[in-house]
Amino acid sequence: MSLESGRSSLYQKYVKKRISAVIKFQSGPDTKHSQLSVCSKLCYAIGGAPYQITGCALGFFLQIYLLDVALVDPFYASIILFGGRAWDAITDPTVGFLVSRSPWTRFGKMMPWIVLSTPLAVVCYFLIWYVPPIDQGKIIWYLMFYCLFQTLQTCFHVPYSALTMFISSEQKERDSATAYRMTVEVLGTVIGTGIKGQIVGLANAPCIPVGDDFNSSSQDFGPEVNISQPHISLEHTRQAYMIASGVISAIYVLCAVILFCGVKERKETTRVRSEPMSFFQGIRLVMGHGPYVKLVMGFLFTSLAFMLLEGNFALFCCYTLGFRDDFQNILLVIMFSATLTIPFWQWFLTRFGKKTAVYCGTTAVIPFLILVVLLKSNLIVTYMISFAAGVSIAAAFLLPWSMLPDVVDDFKVHNPETQGHEAIFYSFYVFFTKFASGVSLGISTLSLDFAGYVTRGCSQPVEVDITLKVLVSAAPIFLIIIGLIIFITYPINEERCQGNRKLLNEENELDSETDSTETDGSVV
Repeated sequence: MSLESGRSSLYQKYVKKRISAVIKFQSGPDTKHSQLSVCSKLCYAIGGAPYQITGCALGFFLQIYLLDVALVDPFYASIILFGGRAWDAITDPTVGFLVSRSPWTRFGKMMPWIVLSTPLAVVCYFLIWYVPPIDQGKIIWYLMFYCLFQTLQTCFHVPYSALTMFISSEQKERDSATAYRMTVEVLGTVIGTGIKGQIVGLANAPCIPVGDDFNSSSQDFGPEVNISQPHISLEHTRQAYMIASGVISAIYVLCAVILFCGVKERKETTRVRSEPMSFFQGIRLVMGHGPYVKLVMGFLFTSLAFMLLEGNFALFCCYTLGFRDDFQNILLVIMFSATLTIPFWQWFLTRFGKKTAVYCGTTAVIPFLILVVLLKSNLIVTYMISFAAGVSIAAAFLLPWSMLPDVVDDFKVHNPETQGHEAIFYSFYVFFTKFASGVSLGISTLSLDFAGYVTRGCSQPVEVDITLKVLVSAAPIFLIIIGLIIFITYPINEERCQGNRKLLNEENELDSETDSTETDGSVV
C-alpha cells in the first residue's frame, strides 16, 4: 500500500506542477461530451452481436457438424478446431498492435477496421457451413475458411472491444455502455443458438444404429436415413445448416451497419506523449503490468471452463442425456436465462463490487454442473438446471469486459508517459482465451476419438459417455476453482478504480486547457 500511495502522490505532484504552468480559462472542459445517449449505447451494443452470434453458433454446433454432418474423422476434426482457434489466437495480438498504430481518419481509428472486414468475414462464415463435393480436401477446406473467418472477425472484434475507451472518457458511461453491450451480446447468443438450433433441429442429422441398436428393430437402415424422422436425408440436414448460416450472415451485416451509423468515435483528449513503440516493446510493457496479468489469468481459467461446457454440451445432450431431438431447445434456454440476468449482474457489481461479483457469479454454476451428471435423465429437470446455469453464464459474459477498462486506467496512471495501447490490452485478453479455447476443443475432440466415438451413431460406447461427463462437469469445475484462486491476488478494488479515474480526469482537464491555450496563442 505504501508503494501505491507513493506513486499516486508523485503523480499528483506531477499533475499539479503542469497545471501551474498553464493559463487557465474560466470555463472548464465540456463534460457533456462524455455523456452517451441511450440510442448511442444501443447502437454500440448492437455492434457486439455479430461476434457472439457467430461465436455461439460455431461453439455449440461446429463440432457436431463436422462429426455428424460433414462426416469428418474425429482426429481431423480436432485438427480443424484446434488449428482454427490457435490461428485466431495468434492474429489477435497482431491485429491489436496494427490497430493501435492506425492513424486517425474522418471515421475514427477503429471504425475503418470494422467496416472493411465485415463483407469478407460474412463470405467466409457462410463457406464454413458448406460441404464441398470432395472427400480428400475437406480438412483443407474447413481449416482454410475457419482460419480466414477467425482472422477477419478479429479485425472486427478487437477494434470494437477497444472502442469502449473511445466512446466516452467517463468510467460510469463506459460501464453503462458495457452493460448494454453485454445484454445485447448475450441476446446475440440466444439469436445464434435459436437460429442455428431451430433451423437445424427441423432436419436433425441422420444417425446409424450401433451395437445393441441393431437388435431393437428388424428394419434395414440405410446410410441416409434418420431413424426418428425417416423422410429427412443427410442432404436436407446440410441444406438446413446453410440456410441458418445465410440468415446469420445477414444479421452480421445489419449489426455492422447500425454500429457504423449510430456510434461516434471520440478522439482521445490526452496528448500522445510517447513515441510509437515496436510490437514486442508494446507487448512487454502491457504484460509487465501486474493487475492485467492476474485479471487475464483468472479469466483464462474461468473462460476455459465455460468453453469446455459450450463445445461439448450439444454432444452431451444428444448422447449422454438422450435428448437428440431437444438439445437445441436446451441450449436456447441456457442463453435466454443468461440474457435475462445480465441487468441483475450489472446491478450486483455496482452495489457489491466487481470482485465479489466474480466469486458469486462464477461459483453459482458449480452445483448445476454436478447435478446435470448425477441426476437421472429427465427433460424437465434438465430444462430447470439449464435455466439456473444460464444465470452464472451471464456473469461470465459481463465481468471480463467490465473489468478490463479498470486495468487500462490503472496502467495509464502508473505509466503517464505511455499512451495509446488500449487495443493491445483487449487483444491479448482475447488471445489467451481463444488459444485456450482451441486447446480445449482440440483435446476434447481427441478424447472422444480415443474413447471410441462413432460418427453418426444413434448411441455411443460407455467410454464416450464417461468422457462427455468429465468434459462438461469435472473439468470445468476444476478450472473454475483455479481461476477463483488467482482472483484472490487481483489488487484493483473499487477505491483504487475511483482514485485512478480522479487522476485521469484531472489530466484530461489539464490537456484540454493546454490545447486551448496553445490554439489561442497560435491565433494571436
